[in-house]
Amino acid sequence: MSQIALPALYALLLWWFSTGIILYAVGLSRRSYRVSVAISAVCLIVALWALAQGGQATARDAYVTFACVLAVWGFVETTFLTGYITGPRKTPCPPGCTGARRVRYATETIIYHELMLVAGFAAIVAATGGGDTFAIGLYAMLWVMRLSSKLNLFLGVPTLNAELLPPPLRHLRSYFRQRPMNALFPVSALGSAAVTAWLVGRAFSDGASDYDVTVYILMASLLALGLLEHLFMLIPMPIAGLWGPQIKARAEKAEAETAKPAADLASVRAQPSRKISVGGVQ
Repeated sequence: MSQIALPALYALLLWWFSTGIILYAVGLSRRSYRVSVAISAVCLIVALWALAQGGQATARDAYVTFACVLAVWGFVETTFLTGYITGPRKTPCPPGCTGARRVRYATETIIYHELMLVAGFAAIVAATGGGDTFAIGLYAMLWVMRLSSKLNLFLGVPTLNAELLPPPLRHLRSYFRQRPMNALFPVSALGSAAVTAWLVGRAFSDGASDYDVTVYILMASLLALGLLEHLFMLIPMPIAGLWGPQIKARAEKAEAETAKPAADLASVRAQPSRKISVGGVQ
């Protein structure tokens, strides 16, 4: 049983801790962003070096590889969330923008980040000589789930959770759409659930070594967490609280700041029009 519980707990804790560290770092002043990126760059170099050393296909090696891939992913995420590598468009979506124009503008806001994701994948392939299928598959899985999240937010979901966006990326909220459902979401949810179940089944298959069991459970756990992130798009709950009161308070402040202009505009529109009196004639 520990063969199943330990890698699942490891994946959960490492996901929660690394996500919390990034959210905390991007919530600091912009003057600290360079330090955050520099630290994540050091983690990137160490992770790629560790991946390049190879392993002996033991459970311990699986845990190390998992952490290394998350470090590579964390560097790409940090450069994005700090606003250093996003896209050429850094302005909100123009009102009334729809169709192909909206797709183009949205793409322009994150295209450099997408290229960084490609570079991260290439770096892992190069570091491992293309031979570590676990590292490559894990990064690819993270990539697919993140792309799915972006597309679902763009197409429309009930809960946006946009309060987690740091200041450099607040304009991205205008490219999200709030609606009951979109056609892609069921495919994303059912597809990831099916693959998660398949991975768990592989872990319990006859002849699976300790390394195989650890690898499959780590991948299944991370994919299940990705599915949970998708389900958060359906449930109106303050998920920022998962990472402590400080991040929750920052998210609530960001939500209030975003809601205030909309409320002020609605108040102005609700006021009756006033006629100007000139020389006693209205």
